[in-house]
Amino acid sequence: MTAPDDRALIRVMPVVFVLIWSTGFIVARYGMPHAPPMKFLAVRYALSILCFVPWIVLARVLWPRTRSQWLHLGVTGVLMHAIYLGGVWAAVKAGMGSGLSALIVGLQPVLTAIWLSATGGKVLARQWTGLVLGFIGLVMVVSRKFGHGGEANWLNMSFAIAALLGITLGTLYQKRFVTPCDVRTANVVQLGAALLLTLPLALLEVETMHWNDELRWAMAWSVLALTLGGSSLLYLLIQRGAATSVTSLMYLVPPATALMAWVLFAEPISALTVAGTALTAVGVALVVRQPGGYPARPRPVWWLFQD
Repeated sequence: MTAPDDRALIRVMPVVFVLIWSTGFIVARYGMPHAPPMKFLAVRYALSILCFVPWIVLARVLWPRTRSQWLHLGVTGVLMHAIYLGGVWAAVKAGMGSGLSALIVGLQPVLTAIWLSATGGKVLARQWTGLVLGFIGLVMVVSRKFGHGGEANWLNMSFAIAALLGITLGTLYQKRFVTPCDVRTANVVQLGAALLLTLPLALLEVETMHWNDELRWAMAWSVLALTLGGSSLLYLLIQRGAATSVTSLMYLVPPATALMAWVLFAEPISALTVAGTALTAVGVALVVRQPGGYPARPRPVWWLFQD
């Protein structure tokens, strides 16, 4: 029987995980003034692999057994690391704020529901309501950020939408083709595939990395907290049967990110921004929840810590 202290810890862990996820957009704001996005991510992927491999060796973790497993994990790595993270980092580098980037990619469950509907899946009326609310909320926020002096332009919006498509397609692909395996070895394969795509792009970037304290902090947090820490926490959540709680809280990421960005970077939060973000959060919540208030069945495990 689970002790009371353990049950309390299990209830808190998903909240902590979502807060860690939210910091991924904040880290981009800290790191991008001092490095080009592809160089930053290439170094991050390489350092993360170097940290995972000793953990795998010491724990004697089994690697994927078949070529098809490696191939499918590689495809998801390209979509959910290289394209998703590359899009987010490039959008922030091009002037987009942390809060807006989090809000855009936070619509991933909405796009997933649209895809399931288009391919014959069942989408409930409540979920359609959530789709509409989510897009209305996003339009409310973005409409005030375009124009002269605004943080949104067609370039960084294109990067953010590419990130949204990457995480959406990666999730759908993984659900269809990837068989369950150990989260640590799965991460290494995904990170390796992302590195293969990102490294040539990094070499084409003219800007160099300026290793000041802010960039070192951003890199350390990205590797240790977001990749290794996030994966360890999710591993514990899965072992303790609390992974579904994470999915039900993911719609809180954009508001949490916006609040952090306001405190740390003085990113403005207008009444329209608050209303639009809240409307989007409600919309996504309607999409991811099942009847009776239970969270939707979680996606295959390792997508959640690709912050």
